[in-house]
Amino acid sequence: MGALLDVSSLVVRYGRSPALHGVDLAVAAGSLVGVLGPNGAGKSTMLRTIAGLVRPSAGSITFDGRRIDGERPVEIARRGVSLIPEGRGILPSLTVAENLRVCVNAATLDDVFERFPVLAERLPQPAGTLSGGEQQMLALARALDPGVRLLLVDEPSLGLAPRLVGMVEDTLRDLHATRNASIVWVEQYASRVLGLADVVYILGRGRVVWAGQPGELRASRVLVRTYLGGTAL
Repeated sequence: MGALLDVSSLVVRYGRSPALHGVDLAVAAGSLVGVLGPNGAGKSTMLRTIAGLVRPSAGSITFDGRRIDGERPVEIARRGVSLIPEGRGILPSLTVAENLRVCVNAATLDDVFERFPVLAERLPQPAGTLSGGEQQMLALARALDPGVRLLLVDEPSLGLAPRLVGMVEDTLRDLHATRNASIVWVEQYASRVLGLADVVYILGRGRVVWAGQPGELRASRVLVRTYLGGTAL
């Protein structure tokens, strides 16, 4: 069976500055793929390009057998690709209720409120006035929509307290385990991903410098020291 998502020889430039240099990435249906690497490695650029927010200079992006590079973001989203960007990506001037109407269908609301009951109490409140953890719950709500076939998550635990980091990890773990969700999870801290990922990629300076199983990465002190800053795994 082919990959649900196939990124091949992807090149992205911002003006004359190269951000991605021939990146290859494959996501099998139902798998959780972790993407690690230091700041400035090109992780966020890769996700934004898959979602159609950045136009590639070369290469291809194929989703479910169809080329999507060059399509508008709204068209890619309609195909079932959902991006939760770094910094939440909510609409701060709209209420929680209005944000939910934009990102999930009515049939999904019971699931949202069961998982994140505080959102039911905040429906009339402007989303921009929520706490950081509540904003991340609102951002994660879009992942519960059954129309989402591929979830792209960029640093979802950034700036959250440890208790809320656990909430994020539990949500992604549950989506992967019980719904067979296909997820690409970009993270700077390897330990948050390795317990859940089926496959791991490391980006460095806009290139894939390593790809393999989480156990292989844990076993390689050289990889950890060179590309992950010696982070304990």
